Amino acid sequence: MLKRMIVALIVIGLVGLGAFWWLTIPATVAPSSLPAYRANVANGQVMFNAGGCSSCHAVPNQPDRLNLGGGLAIPSPFGTFYAPNISPDPNDGIGRWSEADFVTALAKGTSPSGTHYYPAFPYTSYQRAKTDDIRDLFAYLKTLVPVSGRVREHDMPFPFNIRRTLGVWKLLFLDGKPFVADPARSAAWNRGAYLVNGFGHCAECHSPRNFLGGIVEQQRFAGGPNPEGEGWVPNITQKRLGDWSAKDIDFFLELGQTPEGDTAGGSMVRVIRNTSQLPPAERAAMAEYVKSLPPVEGPPRPKRKSGQEGK
Repeated sequence: MLKRMIVALIVIGLVGLGAFWWLTIPATVAPSSLPAYRANVANGQVMFNAGGCSSCHAVPNQPDRLNLGGGLAIPSPFGTFYAPNISPDPNDGIGRWSEADFVTALAKGTSPSGTHYYPAFPYTSYQRAKTDDIRDLFAYLKTLVPVSGRVREHDMPFPFNIRRTLGVWKLLFLDGKPFVADPARSAAWNRGAYLVNGFGHCAECHSPRNFLGGIVEQQRFAGGPNPEGEGWVPNITQKRLGDWSAKDIDFFLELGQTPEGDTAGGSMVRVIRNTSQLPPAERAAMAEYVKSLPPVEGPPRPKRKSGQEGK
């Protein structure tokens, strides 16, 4: 009897391991699935600025936002990530990547070597992007100056350093659905919705997250604890921005100034460096969409400790 139980447990364990291995296979985009296409580099530049690629991937503490050698430390509850080199350097950047490699990375969160990327790389938003726009972005990146220098590995404790487990995370939070326009809305609103929810990945910072690190969809855009561990990311629904007009939001995305005369701070400064470069129509579309977000109550903000008032 005991022998049968042991055999049964071994079989169950092997079946479970096999199921885990099969369910967590990193998804890829086959080169054959990408039809012939002539990339639009100018559009790729728009996607680059909408996505704020240089906000994370520019070398820290230097003025050139197109110096994409990476290295920015991104703290999180799960460990510290280091933004990689995405310059066209053939050894340390993405210079040897194929177009399919790049589409796979953004749409599936899978590296050219076939491993899962951590969702600090916001592919849960990038999956909404059109494949042609991703291809245009890749073409634009290839026009930039190669930057040598390999970025250090992420600092992830066990069990978060086991990348294969991210396949389970993707089953929960990566649905693979493209952006779908709302026919009841204007072309500008739909363009803004596409940019904000896709390349702009605004919800990735402006939404609270659950214990697994996934966005709490019921409070999308409602702000919450800074994923990097310090401070509070503001609610950008009409719960907080009800007094702002679409022009106010547009102005903020261009110059980083609020209607009250305050200026953007923290990581938003890096974001503004990118959105300020967008064509006015693109920025206005994003503002129109953000202004339309219904009021959503965010998570309660912790009370300041005694002696910290005004800080």
